[in-house]
Amino acid sequence: MSPRYALRRAVVVASASALLLGTVVVAGTNAASAATTPKTGGILTFLEHEPRLDHLDPSRIYTGRDLAFMNSFHTRTLVAYNPVPGAAGANLVPDLATNTGVPSNAAKTWKFTLRPGTKFEDGTPITCEHVQYGTSRVFAQDVINNGPTYLLSWLDIPKDKDGNSIYVGPYKSTKAAQAAYNKAVSCSSDNRTITFQLNKSIADFNYLATYGVISPIQKKKDTGDKYDLNPQATGPYKIVENSKTQLRMVRNAQWSKASDPVRTPYPDEVIIQFGLDEEVIDQIMLEDTIPSAMNFGGPLPSNKDKFFTDAKFKNRRMNNSDPYAIYIAFNVKAMPCLEIRQAMYHSRDAKALLDYAGGPTYAGSYATGVISPLVAADYAPTKVVGPGSPDFKPEGNIVKAKELMEIAKTKCPADYKKATEEGITMDVRQSVTLNDTIPINEAAYARAGIKVKWNIISSGYYSTVMNPDKQKDMSASGWGADWANASTVIPELFASFGGFNLSQNTADPAYKAFEDKVNIAMKTTDRKKQAVMWKELDAYAMKQMWVLPTTFGKAQEVWGSQLANVFFWVPQGNPAYGKIWINN
Repeated sequence: MSPRYALRRAVVVASASALLLGTVVVAGTNAASAATTPKTGGILTFLEHEPRLDHLDPSRIYTGRDLAFMNSFHTRTLVAYNPVPGAAGANLVPDLATNTGVPSNAAKTWKFTLRPGTKFEDGTPITCEHVQYGTSRVFAQDVINNGPTYLLSWLDIPKDKDGNSIYVGPYKSTKAAQAAYNKAVSCSSDNRTITFQLNKSIADFNYLATYGVISPIQKKKDTGDKYDLNPQATGPYKIVENSKTQLRMVRNAQWSKASDPVRTPYPDEVIIQFGLDEEVIDQIMLEDTIPSAMNFGGPLPSNKDKFFTDAKFKNRRMNNSDPYAIYIAFNVKAMPCLEIRQAMYHSRDAKALLDYAGGPTYAGSYATGVISPLVAADYAPTKVVGPGSPDFKPEGNIVKAKELMEIAKTKCPADYKKATEEGITMDVRQSVTLNDTIPINEAAYARAGIKVKWNIISSGYYSTVMNPDKQKDMSASGWGADWANASTVIPELFASFGGFNLSQNTADPAYKAFEDKVNIAMKTTDRKKQAVMWKELDAYAMKQMWVLPTTFGKAQEVWGSQLANVFFWVPQGNPAYGKIWINN
C-alpha cells in the first residue's frame, strides 16, 4: 500500500506509546545519531527497485514511505509530526501554521493561521488562498485521485440526491458549488487564517492536516493530472529532474529556516535512483560501495541474515514492527461466492510464506484482521481469522477448504468453475521475490483444487488496482491507520465512501448492515464505545472474507556507512529521512 515500499498501503499513526513498545530494535537503530555532530553537504542517495514513486502531487501522496520522504524534503503541510525518535515523534507540531489548529463549535470548526515568510519555489508568498485552492483539488476525483478522501464527506458542503458533494473540484464546478466550497473552507481578510467548517465533530481533524491533501498549491501552476510530474516545492528542496532513471532534488533558494521550525536541510542534493535490481541494491549495501546511500525498499529476504547477524552492520540497520496490516483484497464483484473466498483463505500456506519472508523475526506475525495491534485501543483478535480462530492452521486447513469448495460447487457453480478451471487472477507488484512465492502459492491453492493466475504490475500498482475497470479478482495490499483511530481503517477499506476500498463489496448482501453499523460508529463520540464497534466491525468484515489477511508487518532498513542520524519515525512507520546527514 504498497506503500511503505512494496505492498503496504498508506501511512500510520497508531498510539505512540503502543508503537514504541511494539518496536523491535536491532542493534544500531539510533547508534549513528549518537556518533557524530550534524553535518551539511553531500548527495543523499536512495536506491529503489520500482520505476517511480506512485505520486509526487501532494494531494495524491498516500503511502507511508512517500509521505515521510516528500514531506521531509519537498512539501510543507499546515502541521507535521515532530521528526524525533521515540514516542515524541508522534506529537503534532506547527509547520506552515503557527499552531496545531484551533477547534471550536464542538470541533466542527477548525482554524489555522499561516506563519509569515513562507514561499513557493518561484518566490511567491504562500497565502490562505493557496491552501484553500490546494485543498479543493481532492474533490476532482476524476483527475486528482488516490489520495485521502476524508474531506469529501467531512466538509460542510451540500450533497446531491445521491449523497455526493455538489462540489466536484476547481476544474468543473458551477459558481454555486464553488461558493458552497468557499463557505466551508474560507480565508480571513488578511489572507493568513484558513477556516474549515465540518458537518460533524471531528476532534482529531488536525491529524489530517499533516497530509498534502491540505497544502498550498498555486492555481496558475496547477496542471491537473500532470502536476504529479513536477509539483511546486514549499520545503527546503525542489525537483530539478524527474526521469525514468532518477528523481533529483536540490536546495530550494526560496525556503527559509526562519519560517520552518521542522526541517533542517543537511545534504546538498537528494536523489532516488529508480529501476535497480533488488539483488544489486543489496550488494551495494553489503559491500558499502555507495556509503552515502540507503536501500529505499528494504533488503531481500535472502539477504536479511547477512545484515542482521553480522556485527559490522550494527550501526547500519534497523528492524521494527511496522503499523501495517497486510492482506489480499477480494474483488467481490468478480468473486461473489463467499465459500470460494473462504476456501482460498484456508488453503493458503501462511507458514511457508512467513518462513520465506524471514519468519517472525523479519516478517511479523499472522494477522487476525485489518486493525493492527499498534492501534492499541481499537485492536482485538477477531477470532474469525488468524490465531485464536477455530479453523486456523498456519500451513493451511485443507480439510476445511475442501468442504467449502464442495459447498461452492452446488451453491455457486459458475464461480466454482472459474476457480477450478479458468483460474483466479491476482494483482501483484513486480518483485524478484515473486519467482519464489508464486510456486508456494500455486501449490497451496491447488490442494483445494483452486487455480491462480498472476497479473504482475511493474509500475503504477495502486493507480491500477484502484481502477475498478483494471482490477482483477484479487489484489495484494496492506493498510496502516492514518492516525490513532480505526475510523481511518474500517471505513476506508470497506465502506462505499472509503478512499481505499479494493473489495468492491457494496453489492454483497452483507454490505448494507455493515455500512449502517459503520455510520453509527462514525457518529459515536465516546471513544471506548467506538473502539468496541471497530473491533466488532473488523470481525464482521473478516466473516464476509472481503479481504484475506496475511500478516501484521515488520520492516527492515539498511544504509551506507557515511549516513548518520538514521532513526525510526514512529508516526510514519519509516525513517525520518529529512534528519539524515552525511559524514565525511
